[in-house]
Amino acid sequence: METKKDKITVETLITAPVERVWDYWTNPGHIVNWCFASDDWHAPYAENDVQVNGRFKTTMAAKDSSTSFDFTGTYTVVKNFEMIEYLTDDDRKVSITFLTDNNASKIIETFEAETVNSLDLQKAGWQAILDNFKKYVEANS
Repeated sequence: METKKDKITVETLITAPVERVWDYWTNPGHIVNWCFASDDWHAPYAENDVQVNGRFKTTMAAKDSSTSFDFTGTYTVVKNFEMIEYLTDDDRKVSITFLTDNNASKIIETFEAETVNSLDLQKAGWQAILDNFKKYVEANS
């Protein structure tokens, strides 16, 4: 029997067209520039096959080399410029919706929480990554 997992939602509004937002979200050359929660971390490696049953891997690492981990999973739904859903390798569902209004794009990301860290800590971490993404897109638009 599957246990019910807590869901957490984070979101942001980005001043950029959804096509650019989608490219920066899915292109490994961009992912390595924003996919980390704080300035003492970085993402030295990313690969991304954005299609149903495609795989992704992003390495997140402390800049002082004290720790790192690979964030990995498999895409279950891909609707270009609209939605991505995936299942992480630790069996958590994630849904990302891309909404557009003129030259602005809203990202709403909902994920099933893991059981090690508090819900508040997880929400803060995922929101920090999303905020980093917003900052990266807007600085490079």
